Amino acid sequence: MERKDGRTPTMLRPVRITKDYTKYAEGSVLIEMGETRVICNVSVENKVPPFLKGSGTGWITAEYSMLPRATEQRKIRDSVKGRIDGRTHEIQRLIGRSLRAVIDLTKLGEKTLWIDCDVIQADGGTRTASITGAFVATYLAIKKLKLKENPIKDYLAAISVGIIDGKPMLDLTFEEDSRAEVDMNFVITGKGEFVEIQGTGEKRSFTEKEFLEMMDLAKKGVQKLIELQKKILQNYG
Repeated sequence: MERKDGRTPTMLRPVRITKDYTKYAEGSVLIEMGETRVICNVSVENKVPPFLKGSGTGWITAEYSMLPRATEQRKIRDSVKGRIDGRTHEIQRLIGRSLRAVIDLTKLGEKTLWIDCDVIQADGGTRTASITGAFVATYLAIKKLKLKENPIKDYLAAISVGIIDGKPMLDLTFEEDSRAEVDMNFVITGKGEFVEIQGTGEKRSFTEKEFLEMMDLAKKGVQKLIELQKKILQNYG
């Protein structure tokens, strides 16, 4: 099957990560994956939630939002609706627990890292782009803390995979995602270990063979993303 952007089924969209994208955040990037663009800012707060007070352990939490015209049709802001919708809440939790999986919180001290992922343009894969960009922003923020021990245990990135017309495809655009028979998101570490797998048979069930094909595609895609992260961060120790 030919994809509209000319990619083969195994190709990522063009990826660019711009460091220090905003002025004030301790860690900041703009991540672009095709037409999807997300600003990831990490702020450091010298306190922790009440359940960690006095423990010497830090915390990482995330917020995610989509600007009203990040999509083709204007999306009403959560602040106007007076509540966070279910999708937003789910993605926030996903970003937070993904980053906590690769950061040793006991080495942070009693600090909270606030990760803010703001989608300024959406064309599929916003949650996976947010995780990939958030890792780089978190890395930059932690390096500025000059801690005695490095709390970063491994690299981290995420990617979407789907089955369209019976064929596994890597890094889906919005149009592709809308047509996918099966839709999956993989969060994977630099060692190739899995933090989270989200999979749904949107239009049909899927076989173990298809799952393994999608998993293999995701691992190869994440490996390329982590190679890019390492290249961007190579001068940061």
